[in-house]
Amino acid sequence: MHEYFPILVLFIFAFCISAGMIIASALFGPRRSTPTKSMPYECGVTPTGNARNRFSVKYYLIAMLFIIFDIEVAFLYPWAVVFMDLKIFGLIEMGIFILILLVGYIYAWKKGALDWD
Repeated sequence: MHEYFPILVLFIFAFCISAGMIIASALFGPRRSTPTKSMPYECGVTPTGNARNRFSVKYYLIAMLFIIFDIEVAFLYPWAVVFMDLKIFGLIEMGIFILILLVGYIYAWKKGALDWD
């Protein structure tokens, strides 16, 4: 366990520094509230309308599909690192994996899940 002691010291040091900064900011920071500071801020644009607008289900469907296909691409990196060790077996397995992803993508495309209309 003594090999991990420097990591423990690093975590304790990082926690103390961050907690110290938060406490110092709360104790010594200015607290001047103005009407401008109290306004909601959204990317430099003055907000209009109600913040409780509903989003279309299509928005969430597109977001979930993006996350699914984006995370699956992350599995290509470890495969690329050990590609030479896996030889032809790894190539065939990754080909099957990409084929399954392609079938899922084509299915979502044909069902109209990627249409913005």
